[in-house]
Amino acid sequence: MAANKVAYLSLLYMTLGLVLVATVSADPDLLQDVCVADLSSGVKVNGFTCRENISAEDFFFAGLAKPGLTNNTFGSLVTAANVQKIPGLNTLGLSMSRIDYAPGGLNPPHTHPRATEMVFVLEGQLDVGFITTANVLISKTIKVGETFVFPKGLVHFQKNNGQVSAAVIAAFNSQLPGTQSIAATLFAAQPPVPDHVLTKAFQVGTKEVRKIKSRFAPKK
Repeated sequence: MAANKVAYLSLLYMTLGLVLVATVSADPDLLQDVCVADLSSGVKVNGFTCRENISAEDFFFAGLAKPGLTNNTFGSLVTAANVQKIPGLNTLGLSMSRIDYAPGGLNPPHTHPRATEMVFVLEGQLDVGFITTANVLISKTIKVGETFVFPKGLVHFQKNNGQVSAAVIAAFNSQLPGTQSIAATLFAAQPPVPDHVLTKAFQVGTKEVRKIKSRFAPKK
Protein backbone atom coordinates (compact mmCIF):
# COMPACT_ATOMS: atom_id res chain seq x y z
CA MET A 1 0.00 0.00 0.00
CA ALA A 2 2.80 2.37 0.94
CA ALA A 3 4.60 1.64 -2.33
CA ASN A 4 1.42 2.36 -4.30
CA LYS A 5 0.98 5.64 -2.44
CA VAL A 6 4.55 6.68 -3.22
CA ALA A 7 4.07 5.77 -6.89
CA TYR A 8 0.80 7.73 -6.99
CA LEU A 9 2.36 10.80 -5.39
CA SER A 10 5.35 10.60 -7.75
CA LEU A 11 3.02 10.44 -10.76
CA LEU A 12 0.98 13.36 -9.39
CA TYR A 13 4.08 15.51 -8.86
CA MET A 14 5.37 14.68 -12.35
CA THR A 15 2.02 15.59 -13.88
CA LEU A 16 1.87 18.86 -11.96
CA GLY A 17 5.43 19.60 -13.03
CA LEU A 18 4.62 19.05 -16.69
CA VAL A 19 1.52 21.24 -16.39
CA LEU A 20 3.59 23.98 -14.74
CA VAL A 21 6.26 23.83 -17.45
CA ALA A 22 3.60 24.03 -20.16
CA THR A 23 1.94 26.94 -18.39
CA VAL A 24 5.03 29.12 -17.86
CA SER A 25 6.73 28.44 -21.20
CA ALA A 26 6.46 30.88 -24.07
CA ASP A 27 4.79 30.04 -27.39
CA PRO A 28 3.36 26.49 -27.61
CA ASP A 29 5.51 23.85 -29.28
CA LEU A 30 4.92 23.05 -32.93
CA LEU A 31 3.22 19.78 -33.88
CA GLN A 32 4.79 19.44 -37.34
CA ASP A 33 8.13 20.21 -39.01
CA VAL A 34 7.13 23.70 -40.12
CA CYS A 35 4.04 25.89 -40.19
CA VAL A 36 4.83 28.83 -42.45
CA ALA A 37 2.42 31.63 -41.55
CA ASP A 38 -0.33 32.52 -43.98
CA LEU A 39 -0.40 36.22 -43.13
CA SER A 40 -3.30 36.83 -45.51
CA SER A 41 -5.63 34.30 -43.89
CA GLY A 42 -8.71 35.60 -42.11
CA VAL A 43 -8.83 32.57 -39.82
CA LYS A 44 -8.10 33.52 -36.20
CA VAL A 45 -5.99 31.11 -34.14
CA ASN A 46 -3.36 31.49 -31.41
CA GLY A 47 -0.71 32.28 -34.00
CA PHE A 48 -1.19 32.04 -37.77
CA THR A 49 -2.63 29.32 -39.97
CA CYS A 50 -0.18 27.23 -42.02
CA ARG A 51 0.52 27.77 -45.72
CA GLU A 52 1.08 24.80 -48.05
CA ASN A 53 3.51 26.24 -50.60
CA ILE A 54 6.77 27.23 -48.89
CA SER A 55 10.31 28.17 -49.90
CA ALA A 56 13.63 29.21 -48.39
CA GLU A 57 12.50 32.85 -48.54
CA ASP A 58 9.91 32.10 -45.85
CA PHE A 59 12.78 31.44 -43.43
CA PHE A 60 15.05 34.33 -44.49
CA PHE A 61 15.31 38.02 -43.55
CA ALA A 62 18.15 40.44 -44.32
CA GLY A 63 16.73 43.38 -42.41
CA LEU A 64 19.08 43.19 -39.42
CA ALA A 65 22.25 43.56 -41.49
CA LYS A 66 22.24 47.36 -41.69
CA PRO A 67 21.78 50.06 -39.02
CA GLY A 68 18.33 51.62 -38.83
CA LEU A 69 17.69 55.36 -39.13
CA THR A 70 17.65 57.03 -35.73
CA ASN A 71 16.70 60.59 -36.74
CA ASN A 72 13.46 60.58 -34.77
CA THR A 73 12.11 61.93 -31.47
CA PHE A 74 13.74 59.28 -29.29
CA GLY A 75 16.91 58.75 -31.32
CA SER A 76 16.41 55.00 -31.63
CA LEU A 77 14.92 52.49 -34.04
CA VAL A 78 13.78 48.90 -33.55
CA THR A 79 13.98 46.63 -36.60
CA ALA A 80 11.97 43.49 -35.84
CA ALA A 81 12.61 40.03 -37.24
CA ASN A 82 9.40 38.37 -36.07
CA VAL A 83 6.78 36.15 -37.69
CA GLN A 84 5.39 39.11 -39.61
CA LYS A 85 8.75 39.47 -41.37
CA ILE A 86 9.76 35.77 -41.36
CA PRO A 87 6.63 33.63 -41.85
CA GLY A 88 8.67 30.48 -41.16
CA LEU A 89 8.95 31.52 -37.50
CA ASN A 90 5.30 30.60 -36.98
CA THR A 91 5.04 28.09 -34.05
CA LEU A 92 8.82 28.14 -33.44
CA GLY A 93 8.63 30.33 -30.34
CA LEU A 94 11.43 32.80 -31.03
CA SER A 95 12.24 36.05 -32.80
CA MET A 96 14.90 38.77 -32.87
CA SER A 97 15.28 42.51 -33.31
CA ARG A 98 18.05 44.96 -34.03
CA ILE A 99 17.93 48.19 -32.04
CA ASP A 100 20.03 51.18 -33.11
CA TYR A 101 20.64 54.25 -30.94
CA ALA A 102 21.97 57.67 -31.84
CA PRO A 103 24.21 59.35 -29.24
CA GLY A 104 21.80 60.13 -26.40
CA GLY A 105 19.15 57.90 -27.99
CA LEU A 106 16.51 56.18 -25.85
CA ASN A 107 14.40 53.08 -26.33
CA PRO A 108 11.69 54.40 -23.99
CA PRO A 109 10.16 52.41 -21.11
CA HIS A 110 8.05 49.59 -22.51
CA THR A 111 7.00 45.99 -21.93
CA HIS A 112 6.78 42.79 -23.96
CA PRO A 113 3.66 40.99 -22.70
CA ARG A 114 4.51 37.70 -24.40
CA ALA A 115 8.29 37.32 -24.07
CA THR A 116 11.47 37.59 -22.09
CA GLU A 117 14.15 39.61 -23.90
CA MET A 118 17.94 39.24 -24.00
CA VAL A 119 20.12 41.89 -25.66
CA PHE A 120 23.67 41.48 -26.99
CA VAL A 121 25.65 44.70 -27.56
CA LEU A 122 27.06 45.02 -31.08
CA GLU A 123 28.60 48.47 -30.67
CA GLY A 124 28.75 51.33 -28.18
CA GLN A 125 27.50 51.07 -24.64
CA LEU A 126 24.10 51.47 -23.01
CA ASP A 127 22.52 52.14 -19.65
CA VAL A 128 19.80 49.51 -19.32
CA GLY A 129 17.32 48.54 -16.66
CA PHE A 130 14.00 47.03 -15.68
CA ILE A 131 11.58 47.67 -12.81
CA THR A 132 10.20 44.83 -10.70
CA THR A 133 6.59 44.67 -9.51
CA ALA A 134 7.93 45.85 -6.14
CA ASN A 135 9.10 49.05 -7.90
CA VAL A 136 12.78 48.14 -7.60
CA LEU A 137 15.02 49.35 -10.44
CA ILE A 138 17.58 46.78 -11.64
CA SER A 139 20.06 48.62 -13.87
CA LYS A 140 23.55 48.33 -15.33
CA THR A 141 25.84 49.81 -17.99
CA ILE A 142 26.64 47.27 -20.70
CA LYS A 143 29.20 47.45 -23.51
CA VAL A 144 30.26 45.57 -26.66
CA GLY A 145 30.03 41.79 -26.31
CA GLU A 146 27.95 41.90 -23.11
CA THR A 147 24.37 40.76 -22.59
CA PHE A 148 21.46 41.72 -20.35
CA VAL A 149 18.09 40.07 -19.73
CA PHE A 150 14.70 41.76 -19.30
CA PRO A 151 12.13 39.43 -17.68
CA LYS A 152 8.80 38.88 -19.42
CA GLY A 153 6.21 41.59 -18.91
CA LEU A 154 8.38 43.95 -16.81
CA VAL A 155 8.87 47.59 -17.78
CA HIS A 156 12.37 48.17 -19.16
CA PHE A 157 14.48 50.61 -21.19
CA GLN A 158 17.84 51.20 -22.89
CA LYS A 159 19.63 54.56 -23.10
CA ASN A 160 22.76 55.46 -25.05
CA ASN A 161 24.63 57.95 -22.87
CA GLY A 162 27.75 57.78 -25.03
CA GLN A 163 29.06 60.13 -27.71
CA VAL A 164 28.87 57.52 -30.49
CA SER A 165 26.13 55.36 -31.94
CA ALA A 166 25.20 52.06 -30.29
CA ALA A 167 23.40 48.92 -31.41
CA VAL A 168 22.16 45.63 -29.95
CA ILE A 169 20.65 42.39 -31.18
CA ALA A 170 17.68 41.35 -29.07
CA ALA A 171 16.34 37.80 -28.78
CA PHE A 172 12.82 36.85 -27.64
CA ASN A 173 11.18 33.55 -26.71
CA SER A 174 8.08 34.37 -28.76
CA GLN A 175 7.42 34.60 -32.49
CA LEU A 176 5.58 37.90 -31.83
CA PRO A 177 6.54 39.38 -28.43
CA GLY A 178 4.29 42.44 -28.64
CA THR A 179 5.44 45.85 -27.40
CA GLN A 180 3.62 48.36 -25.24
CA SER A 181 5.46 51.66 -24.92
CA ILE A 182 4.24 53.10 -21.64
CA ALA A 183 3.96 56.75 -22.67
CA ALA A 184 2.46 56.06 -26.09
CA THR A 185 0.04 53.49 -24.67
CA LEU A 186 -1.36 55.99 -22.18
CA PHE A 187 -1.18 59.24 -24.13
CA ALA A 188 -1.79 58.12 -27.71
CA ALA A 189 -4.47 55.46 -27.26
CA GLN A 190 -7.52 55.58 -29.54
CA PRO A 191 -10.11 56.26 -28.27
CA PRO A 192 -8.13 58.44 -25.83
CA VAL A 193 -7.69 57.54 -22.19
CA PRO A 194 -9.88 60.11 -20.34
CA ASP A 195 -7.98 63.14 -19.05
CA HIS A 196 -9.37 62.68 -15.54
CA VAL A 197 -7.82 59.18 -15.38
CA LEU A 198 -4.39 60.46 -16.35
CA THR A 199 -4.50 63.57 -14.15
CA LYS A 200 -5.25 61.43 -11.11
CA ALA A 201 -2.75 58.69 -12.03
CA PHE A 202 0.13 61.14 -12.61
CA GLN A 203 -0.97 63.78 -10.10
CA VAL A 204 -0.81 66.59 -12.67
CA GLY A 205 -3.32 69.00 -14.17
CA THR A 206 -5.44 68.65 -17.28
CA LYS A 207 -3.27 71.21 -19.08
CA GLU A 208 -0.16 69.07 -18.66
CA VAL A 209 -1.97 65.90 -19.77
CA ARG A 210 -3.30 67.55 -22.93
CA LYS A 211 0.13 68.96 -23.71
CA ILE A 212 1.67 65.48 -23.53
CA LYS A 213 -1.17 64.02 -25.62
CA SER A 214 -0.56 66.64 -28.30
CA ARG A 215 3.08 65.59 -28.57
CA PHE A 216 2.08 61.97 -29.15
CA ALA A 217 -0.66 62.83 -31.63
CA PRO A 218 -0.08 61.53 -35.20
CA LYS A 219 1.65 64.07 -37.43
CA LYS A 220 -0.73 65.53 -40.02
